[in-house]
Amino acid sequence: MFHFRRRALGWIFAVLLAGPLPAAFGARAAEQAFPFGSDLILDSDPLYGSKRIPMIEIDDDGVAAIDLWCASVHGQATVGANSITIVAEPADEAQCSPERQAGDQNLLTALSQATNWRRDGETVELSGATTLRFRLMTN
Repeated sequence: MFHFRRRALGWIFAVLLAGPLPAAFGARAAEQAFPFGSDLILDSDPLYGSKRIPMIEIDDDGVAAIDLWCASVHGQATVGANSITIVAEPADEAQCSPERQAGDQNLLTALSQATNWRRDGETVELSGATTLRFRLMTN
């Protein structure tokens, strides 16, 4: 009888120990998945004289809304397990300073050259010729 209780307690302990693990792995996988439909804000300070910081949102179907330093554009994104391709329409010449217009063009170039992405919790990093770091908007 003692052997049976010891074995039963061992099984109960094993089940209790293993129970939360699948949920923990599922939560970790969700933290690593691409955050479709979420606003991602560029990890940067605003340009002098402005409060605006570029943002990007990519939906499940790949439609991308991109707010640059000055203008806003639409685009198409293809997101793989760790790869990304972004094709954005050209920014129109908004009534902004030449510095912000140049910033828009530089950011569009960097986005079009992004080839990989990586997520670490609330941070999404796009890498290519230039590395762009975005933060997940949580408010």
